[in-house]
Amino acid sequence: MGLRPNRLFEVITRFSGVLRDLEEMGIQIKIGDDFLEYRTYRSQQTDRAPIYPMFDVASSYVDYNNGLWVCGFDPEGELIHTQAVRLLDLSGISLAGHLNLHRHKYITPDSTPDPDQTFFSGPEALNAITGKVGYQGDFWLRAKGLAGPRSQGATALLSRLLLEMTVIAWDPSFVFAFVPKRLAAKGAHLRYGYTHCEAGRWIGPDQQVTDEDYLIWMSAKDLAASFAQATQSLRRHESPLRERARPASHIQIAELNSKANA
Repeated sequence: MGLRPNRLFEVITRFSGVLRDLEEMGIQIKIGDDFLEYRTYRSQQTDRAPIYPMFDVASSYVDYNNGLWVCGFDPEGELIHTQAVRLLDLSGISLAGHLNLHRHKYITPDSTPDPDQTFFSGPEALNAITGKVGYQGDFWLRAKGLAGPRSQGATALLSRLLLEMTVIAWDPSFVFAFVPKRLAAKGAHLRYGYTHCEAGRWIGPDQQVTDEDYLIWMSAKDLAASFAQATQSLRRHESPLRERARPASHIQIAELNSKANA
């Protein structure tokens, strides 16, 4: 179903502001749903861990029906940012049950002696998250000193861009992501724009803690409130003399299938 005119205008206004700010930081955005192309980008990054199975076409069925990705490039065309989202159909099952069935796709490689006997536990929200659920992951932004994109607030803008696209495409009941304990302790969920953050642990075959990830998540209501707040912020800070809703000149849409929003 298409967006109503007032909602469409709000979305365009927010997207334009986000893309403009990212462009001013030197980040050129490319958006796509071809995960073979995404895998090609990721495979060129030899200094990073391999792509997680949830976003790897060699391990999971992911295409325009259930996935989107965002990549960012510097003015020289070098890849400096990645992130992706998967739509999960958790009808009749909770996130807890899903993680038990598909834990191999979420466990950090080489973090446990036996993935078959390793399970995630801790957050109370695991049993409450169900229905249409978006999983955001593979978030990476190149560090570049005090003047780099991270220090300019690019993390929050990039995350919000993908979250808004997720809502427009699928209108999920929940979205979630995992962040390592060391980042959660620094308030990473706030930088990614998430409302809730709960401690979690991967428990191995001998009941040992093999890894500690925090579950960050939002409901549809949380997402709507967050986007409304972003719209109000844009209106407060937009100067009457500043050009409004100017399309970012460097955004690329990588053959997005029109059925993605069907």
